[in-house]
Amino acid sequence: MQLPTFPNNKAMQTQNQGQNLSIPVNNFHVSYDDLGEGIIPIIFLHGYPFNKSMWQAQLEFLSPHYRIILCDIRGFGASTDEGTSLSIDLFADDLKDFMDALLIEKAVICGLSMGGFIALNAMKRFPERFEALILCDTMCIADTAEVKVARYTTIKDIEAGGLEVFNEKFIKSVFHEDTLANQKKVVANLRSMVFANTQNIITKGLVALAERSETCDNLANITLPTLLICGRADEVTPLAESEFMAAHIPGAVLQIIDNAGHVSNLEQPAAFNQHLLNFLKTLTNLDFEKINGEKRMN
Repeated sequence: MQLPTFPNNKAMQTQNQGQNLSIPVNNFHVSYDDLGEGIIPIIFLHGYPFNKSMWQAQLEFLSPHYRIILCDIRGFGASTDEGTSLSIDLFADDLKDFMDALLIEKAVICGLSMGGFIALNAMKRFPERFEALILCDTMCIADTAEVKVARYTTIKDIEAGGLEVFNEKFIKSVFHEDTLANQKKVVANLRSMVFANTQNIITKGLVALAERSETCDNLANITLPTLLICGRADEVTPLAESEFMAAHIPGAVLQIIDNAGHVSNLEQPAAFNQHLLNFLKTLTNLDFEKINGEKRMN
């Protein structure tokens, strides 16, 4: 297999930018947004069962100063693929091949929930492709036998009765109670993302989650700068899981967001964005200069 060539020319790496772009990767088309300038991009991976639009507030905040890439994971959003069996291994392969297709040698990777599973999987298998790691409301453990059985029971329930009960229960589970009561637009936007998925993709996604491998055994090998962010009230991937990862990844920093559940970037975007910015500003060894010669944010 011929390896990709990664050019040093900055313009070649950022010439085809915009929103709702598409590129063929690994037998499907990835839908993605690519805005801002810089040699080292920051790639955001969404959670299950969402899409890249969940990162819109981060795109708007950071793209004036950094190159930001949001991508729809295979099967979700506009990255349609109804036929392939889904897995976290496959999603990590897609990420590497997506970077190859865009001629990105290295990136900072930011994943929330399932996106974090993918980031940890890719970090274990392709560590040379990353410069820093941001893990949000996620965990390194695999499903317990009990949780795995519950996921397959859920699949049977969906096949028998449809998606509505599952979707509504899931949406309520990811938010802090204050968000549900006081941020109706945020809840409505996430609901639209969830209900946009087909029953086929929802169930295939549940299989991917149930069958994922643990990545906790690789935490001590992660020597890159690492930021963890978690909503204090996250009930899907509890704070204790982020605390465990922070304790086992050398030099990792954990930031806890109050009044937030599992989707802390949506519930408290100002606090979330500030934690991102503070972390990115510490990466002084990376070239985040804009192509036009302006420096990154001060």
